[in-house]
Amino acid sequence: MSLRFSFAIAAAAISVAAAVPAGADTAINKLLGQERRGLSAMSQSRVASYLKAPVATAGYTREWLDAQKPAKGDAQWRCLSEALYFEARGETVKGQFAVAEVILNRVDSPRYPDTICGVINQGTGQKYACQFTYTCDGRAEVIAEPRAFERVGKIAKIMAGGAKRPLTKGATHYHTHAVNPRWARVFPRVAEIGYHYFYKQPTRLSQN
Repeated sequence: MSLRFSFAIAAAAISVAAAVPAGADTAINKLLGQERRGLSAMSQSRVASYLKAPVATAGYTREWLDAQKPAKGDAQWRCLSEALYFEARGETVKGQFAVAEVILNRVDSPRYPDTICGVINQGTGQKYACQFTYTCDGRAEVIAEPRAFERVGKIAKIMAGGAKRPLTKGATHYHTHAVNPRWARVFPRVAEIGYHYFYKQPTRLSQN
């Protein structure tokens, strides 16, 4: 039984306990009393966190994605949505989720900025010296395909909301099949999804 489900039962049990005659010394009353005392000792915010809706599980298909509600969010959501649009809108849904994983893996890594916008804009302003080419290629960033942006916005919402990242095995880098960057020769490749190869940055690089 999940912790969330246990708390839901306990919350319902409290209301049931109010209807039990006072002084009734039964095993069920003892159990309800223990649940009530346990919940009373917890902060309201913590109880609410256990009862909130779970993060959506990705389906990795266009049909599943189209069935999700349109998404909106804060500046971090916008940064991730734009990155997915400019970097991966021509990819499959699974490929777009994979690119989102890389960005969020970098957020979690001490080697990179600790926000989504910080990761995406790292190096921006230095032509071709940025981490994500669209931010420093000198071209205007125009969203000309609103339907595609709506789709990647849904992915950004799901991933920024804490969805699992099972596709890329902790990858922090990727590139298309059309290029062969130098770092790809030393970083272990962990996945190939759509038109991208994915790599995990080694903890330590060989000095040879």
